[in-house]
Amino acid sequence: MVDVIIAGGGPTGMMLAAELRLHDVDVLVLERDEAPHPAVRSLGLHPRSIEILDQRGLLERFLAHGQRYPGAVGHFAAIDSPAPPDLDTTHRYVLGIPQPVTDRLLAERAVELGARVRRGCEVTGVAQDEDGVDVTLADATRLRSRWLVGCDGGRSRVRRSLGIGFPGEPATTEWVLGEVRSTTPPDELARVSAAVREQHRGFGIGPAGDGLHRVVVPAASVAEDRTVPPTLEELRTQLRAYAGSDLGVHSPRWLTRFGDATRLAERYRAGRVLLAGDAAHVHPPLGGQGLNLGIQDAVNLGWKLAAAVAGWAPAGLLDTYATERRPVAQDVLTLTRAQSELLLPEPGPQAVRRLLTELMRLEDVNRLLAERIAGTAIRYDLGPGPDLVGRRLRDVRLSRGQVYALLHDGRGLLLDRDGTLSAAGWADRVDHVVDRSEELDAPGVLVRPDGHVAWFGDDQEELHASLARWFGAAEPRQDRGAAGDQSIRPATM
Repeated sequence: MVDVIIAGGGPTGMMLAAELRLHDVDVLVLERDEAPHPAVRSLGLHPRSIEILDQRGLLERFLAHGQRYPGAVGHFAAIDSPAPPDLDTTHRYVLGIPQPVTDRLLAERAVELGARVRRGCEVTGVAQDEDGVDVTLADATRLRSRWLVGCDGGRSRVRRSLGIGFPGEPATTEWVLGEVRSTTPPDELARVSAAVREQHRGFGIGPAGDGLHRVVVPAASVAEDRTVPPTLEELRTQLRAYAGSDLGVHSPRWLTRFGDATRLAERYRAGRVLLAGDAAHVHPPLGGQGLNLGIQDAVNLGWKLAAAVAGWAPAGLLDTYATERRPVAQDVLTLTRAQSELLLPEPGPQAVRRLLTELMRLEDVNRLLAERIAGTAIRYDLGPGPDLVGRRLRDVRLSRGQVYALLHDGRGLLLDRDGTLSAAGWADRVDHVVDRSEELDAPGVLVRPDGHVAWFGDDQEELHASLARWFGAAEPRQDRGAAGDQSIRPATM
């Protein structure tokens, strides 16, 4: 029996597989497609996702394939506004990187850590009992696992097999997207694109490298079957409708379509089956938040599911995945739907857009929207306590390095300024580092594996309660107090 089967080998599934493998969980990823899809649906990573890559020691490989765009942080509805200069992160930029590259790097990481990946395997049925989950594939093969996570997209077969509702709004607008060649000179394409975008901000065409151009244009209508890709003639027809010419497009590398449907799963968990990424939420593409939201789902879920597999998860830990992440998805749905409305050419939405453009000149309004898009404003409701509790800890500098370098293994972290605290009973799950930071005025901070602060203070009894809440029962024989704390490790990095 496999510990965890992940249905879907996109960025959410591969990030989750890597997170689980950090804790030696036996993971099998089942991906429907025989080969990675070349479609570039996402073009970048926001600051919170960049922080997550940094927490896991992966950022350098992504930076090698991407380009930093400091001015693109927090752009709301394509309104031209400056990025807040004091955004609370050391990564004040959007990392421009095509989704196929992100997919490949995350898949490589999962396999490096020992995840097994099987392509051409479509999940068609799910049944579960108290001890595990039976997964049926399209070729009638049956597999069994202790847990199943559906990361299989907006039309998730896993979600439908469980009968989990997916309420929301169907798509009312659709776009055709692709990479094509063109006989029109690049400077003329740029001129046409700028002119059309004055009235239709959902239109665009620009260089994509290798002589290709990335084009996006509103479709004539919402397709009855979005699994059927658009044709080159459909793209040419819509270009003529919006730009007055088909711009000489030919030889498409790929074509796809996407819409503005907004839906949120009623539940993220049913027994031993969980949902993550687009299987749990779909929304308009404005702001490029879909891939980022899925990666962040995976990092929240990974260590909690690993704890359940290992047997040390405290009561209710796995359920905090839904209570923490579902409100975040709800917020993203609100933001993206609002941006979609502001792109409509009708007089009403354009009047609201002009008003919001003025409001965004106010520093507080601009920062509020930027932080929500960047993902740095997220604060999980972990109960009463200082404002830092529930928020992710940015990469503060310690006397001997950076705090994110201490999170590479996906374990908890007790950062102890004076060496007076103890996490001895949790040494197999939590690293205890004695070090101080001028950027963090705190005697002690307990950081969860996902980078969010679980506790803040100097009271050992409160610390023990928080350790038990998030990391299960202590091992009594390890609990020797601060002086003999076996969890303490050097902070040298």
